Amino acid sequence: MGERLNGCVIAVLATDGVEQIELTEPVAALRREGAEVHVVSDKADRIQGFHHHDRGDRIKVDMPLDEAEADKYDGLVLPGGVINPDALRLAPAAIRFIRHFVDKKRPIAAICHGPWTLIEAGGASGKTMTSWPSLKTDLGNAGARWIDQDVVVDGNLVTSRKPDDLPAFNAKLIELLERATRRPNMAE
Repeated sequence: MGERLNGCVIAVLATDGVEQIELTEPVAALRREGAEVHVVSDKADRIQGFHHHDRGDRIKVDMPLDEAEADKYDGLVLPGGVINPDALRLAPAAIRFIRHFVDKKRPIAAICHGPWTLIEAGGASGKTMTSWPSLKTDLGNAGARWIDQDVVVDGNLVTSRKPDDLPAFNAKLIELLERATRRPNMAE
């Protein structure tokens, strides 16, 4: 187990319809590096994961959205799937939660359709991003510059297109969090 993210607490905001691997793989990668990771949701107990169009596993919710304090998190992950971000962008509490990370310029990582929620939270304008290709026009209309790459880093934002991009997405997410949360070594 790594130690690059020891002391970091990360929120993964998701609801029913999340693309399961886009939640489980980043969570596993972050935990391997020592981060504490909470699945935050507007649903209680469990959310329904999907493998594209097919139902996947029920995923445990660690923190109800109405109890989650955004200030307690060092970073935010927004997994995709079509249903998940489409539902979250209509939930005012979810948008307020995301907007906190946007306003505080804390690390945010969004994959696939996850950037839909960033549009609602005002986090896309002026950013260079990627996503599932069907969001290209939405992101452009929101003031983002869309490019077709496996992973794009723009300031405090990491974006990727699809599950095949997860290795690059996870690597850049960990690098960004490590830089953003680097705590001074008292021995130095």
